[in-house]
Amino acid sequence: MGMGLHEWPLMFFTVIGQSVAGAFIIMGCAILSGKLPEALNRKVHYSMFGLWLLMGIGFLLSMIHMGTPMRAFNSFIRFGHSSLSNEIASGATFFALGGLYWLISVLNKMPAALSKLWLVVVMILAVLFITAISRVYQIDTVPTWYNGYTTINFVLTSFIGGPILAALLMRIAGFNLNCISALPLLSVIAIIISAIVATSQGFELGSIQTSVQKAVDLVPDYGFLMGIKLIALTLGLACWIAPLLRKNNPSVSLMVLGFILVFVGEFIGRGVFYGLHMTVGMAVVG
Repeated sequence: MGMGLHEWPLMFFTVIGQSVAGAFIIMGCAILSGKLPEALNRKVHYSMFGLWLLMGIGFLLSMIHMGTPMRAFNSFIRFGHSSLSNEIASGATFFALGGLYWLISVLNKMPAALSKLWLVVVMILAVLFITAISRVYQIDTVPTWYNGYTTINFVLTSFIGGPILAALLMRIAGFNLNCISALPLLSVIAIIISAIVATSQGFELGSIQTSVQKAVDLVPDYGFLMGIKLIALTLGLACWIAPLLRKNNPSVSLMVLGFILVFVGEFIGRGVFYGLHMTVGMAVVG
């Protein structure tokens, strides 16, 4: 009982996967706006490599969780019927088409007309991937997961981790983040909602119990851990917002620190989520 650190590969995969999907949507919107100079547009495309690198690491870790690569491939078998199969299929499709879009674009082989259509398709796949991840954990025999909090928290990760990851990669490309100074507001709102959800869920855990265990006993430090999560998220976002308030373009190093803090915060929250796993009518032995 605790933070669910035994599920660390899934913790990394879900947090990074949702953050990458959110970041791709934001970077895609910047590209589709047509306001990026040609040279900067090309650099932004180059910086997208960071998304696919993180996504690749996430998939490798998820395969480790399954034990062998063959189990990962077998999970495709029940596509359309199994939430797990849908998650892996949607994620793999997003990864494959997004990575192919990036490769053709940086090689300068992408026709202009096809580029916009392909970008929109991958952005839609990103949304489907975010949704598919949350659906995996809507299990009616796990009362601590089978609720709206799971979906809300998973989607919020995309709004919290996605913007700062996109801003970091665009800053690496040489983009002036003052031009999108309103973007952090999206994450600020998401963090406020996250705090409200964490508080509400904390109260509700007291009413969830089976014949053998209580939900509040699974993560006895729930309040403390969620507090640490919110502090890490706030500090991470401050690394991005503070320079903007002074009309300065945040440095790459500061943005890296900000993203790491945000990732740590979301990682802690995801650990609490996995730590809350309980099955109706059965005790957790460990």
